[in-house]
Amino acid sequence: MITGKNYIGRQLIASGNKTYKTFNPELNQENKHVFTEATQEEINKAVNLASKAFKEYRTISGKRKSEFLNAIADEILALDEELIQTYCLESGLPEGRAKGERGRTIFQLRSFADLVEEGSWVEATIDTAIPDREPNPKSDLRKMNIPLGPVVVFGASNFPLAYSTAGGDTASALAAGCPVIVKSHPMHAGTGELIASVISKAAEKTGMPNGVFSNLNSSGIEVGQQLVVHPKVKAVGFTGSIRGGRALLDLAAKREEPIPVFAEMGSINPVIMLPQALKNRAESLATTYASSITLGTGQFCTNPGLILGLKGENLTSFINSLAHKIVEINPTCMLHPNIVGAYESNKTKALTQEGLTIVAKYEEKTQTNYASQVVTTVEGKTFLNNPTLHQEVFGPYSIIVQCENEEQLEEIISTLEGQLTGTVISDTNEVANYPTVIAAIQNRVGRIIFNGVPTGVEVCPSMVHGGPYPASTDSRFTAVGVNSIKRWVRPFSYQDWPNHILPEELKNENPLHILRSVNGTLTKEEII
Repeated sequence: MITGKNYIGRQLIASGNKTYKTFNPELNQENKHVFTEATQEEINKAVNLASKAFKEYRTISGKRKSEFLNAIADEILALDEELIQTYCLESGLPEGRAKGERGRTIFQLRSFADLVEEGSWVEATIDTAIPDREPNPKSDLRKMNIPLGPVVVFGASNFPLAYSTAGGDTASALAAGCPVIVKSHPMHAGTGELIASVISKAAEKTGMPNGVFSNLNSSGIEVGQQLVVHPKVKAVGFTGSIRGGRALLDLAAKREEPIPVFAEMGSINPVIMLPQALKNRAESLATTYASSITLGTGQFCTNPGLILGLKGENLTSFINSLAHKIVEINPTCMLHPNIVGAYESNKTKALTQEGLTIVAKYEEKTQTNYASQVVTTVEGKTFLNNPTLHQEVFGPYSIIVQCENEEQLEEIISTLEGQLTGTVISDTNEVANYPTVIAAIQNRVGRIIFNGVPTGVEVCPSMVHGGPYPASTDSRFTAVGVNSIKRWVRPFSYQDWPNHILPEELKNENPLHILRSVNGTLTKEEII
């Protein structure tokens, strides 16, 4: 049941006067539930509880954390249709998408549960003492990853489940041993509260400390700002716009004790269409990319917003096919009127740039809050000289750049901002003829795709969902997959510490039977 209150540890509190409602973009009307914005007192209470909980939670075994994460997954499934219906009412997204995202959320939680139960993720490294080494004896040194402390997670607008209250940031931070305070996204506060209720329930069921999780409501930016500057908060996770992520990064850097902000932000995900592939597959590629550009109304961080090709008949054939295919697709609903407004504004700004040509635009009348798809094209020189054309238009929009030659293609790639993905469309052996182009795109992205589409992010250990700024604030980390746990920990060494009071992960006898590096050798064996 949705109450509109804030989850602060195990309590439901709503002492503030500022309220708001979520919005149903499909029906173009407000939903019925009223949500109360968190007060400064409630923010302080949530953070203080998290800080207190950290003292216990940081030492809880991987097995018990695994039980907690699996219990969250079980409780989410138990919400059943109430969760799916609320998700759809607040997002305008279809039931199939809701169920798919729920499945991904469950998978993420269980993946982290398996990771921490097994235990090797702490990267235990042991270099034993050599007391008789000449001229200087060598100390015993043992290193492992330890949690940072309370983490603030910002819910994402475009993924009400997988990147929000119990999404990848929350799951990975809890797995690492960090209490989490979620700043719920106002567009899906009801979905967030339902998830928060079951996280709180799972925490109590599995004996986690009070304050290991809190969920705070806010319709604006003030609550988030106050959380980021709170001295007891030790890290931040964010998925959203460049403007929002950069604001949080700057705020965190100005603190007396600066803290890391792991933000996954904007990306136009360049796609390089090589000529031989276009010659042989222009029509089928047009069909594939018309679907990718419009998938989810273009509201994916991996939407292909930029297509690059060498000017000529092959590229022209592709452009004509794409123009035909994309207008055959019926527009769909965006997440919120504000997102529709931003799409229209950014699209208009792009379309008024000199030298830009519209090659396809859905002209028929659409329902309120539905987005009409647009494809444009521009000469390579014009694109190079106009940074406005390099900016993301969040929605079903893509620009095709017609490059004069391979050198200009490489130059354009090198001038792009950092991106989440890059894609190369090639015949089997064609890509081998463009080594400098591939090297250039590798330097600009976190993941490169061969003969596919960037939309779709597999949750697995080999996934990198991040990239050079502004795709993310730290390209060394991923926001997806079990390796995302590394954002919430720091390396810590014990020197000459008595074996019996070392953490289990570092004891000679290796009681957890985890994989460790011992004197440079990976092993599960105990140290004799």
